[in-house]
Amino acid sequence: MKAVKYLSIILVTFVIIAGIAIPMVPEPQSLFEFPIIPGLEDKARNIFFHVPVAWTSVLGFLVALYYGFKYLRTKNLDYDIQSVSSAGLGMMFCLLATVTGSIWAKFNWGSFWNWDPRETSIFILLLIYGAYFALRSALGSDEARARLSAVYAILAGLTAPFFIFIMPRIVGGLHPGAKGDTSGSTPVAQLHMPPNMRFVFFVSLIGFSLLFIWLLNVRIRAARVEHQLSIKDH
Repeated sequence: MKAVKYLSIILVTFVIIAGIAIPMVPEPQSLFEFPIIPGLEDKARNIFFHVPVAWTSVLGFLVALYYGFKYLRTKNLDYDIQSVSSAGLGMMFCLLATVTGSIWAKFNWGSFWNWDPRETSIFILLLIYGAYFALRSALGSDEARARLSAVYAILAGLTAPFFIFIMPRIVGGLHPGAKGDTSGSTPVAQLHMPPNMRFVFFVSLIGFSLLFIWLLNVRIRAARVEHQLSIKDH
């Protein structure tokens, strides 16, 4: 896990430096220049951050779904710990996606929040997982909490890819890629990016995914200690 930790830090650091420092010019002459993307201009740098954290949030919710299913099959409380730990990280990355998306919206559309379908869908997702954690806090029995949380995590996890990747593309909206946007499927959905931007983008996806794996491992270990301490207190 140390290798994952250090590799994730190196990759994310590289993305931050490359994504911010490499200039965007109308006609790039080298690998160390990004082209200006029509409609996004210099704000296209946010692609390296907004999209990967949105992807990582879905990853967190899907891993929570997986461990929720494992708990229902085995009734092993450790799977509940892994499920809620992953859901918590998914929620954190979902909030980061909301923040980076709102910053993008401010510069592109003039305000931080416009109730665009993509903004609305991520808001609904935050409500769904906010209710998940409220449900857990309202249940006293470990078994009842784990059982209901597992069912909830499975149902909620199934909705995450729809709200993040599908719904915003089947209805009209301001976001690139929305229904009716003739140029909106670029640059991310169909990877219409020059090679150097595509490289940084994929490094970012890998880096944030590895960061999630490392943080999940840390969170699970901490949650196990908390669980053992709570058992001793009772």
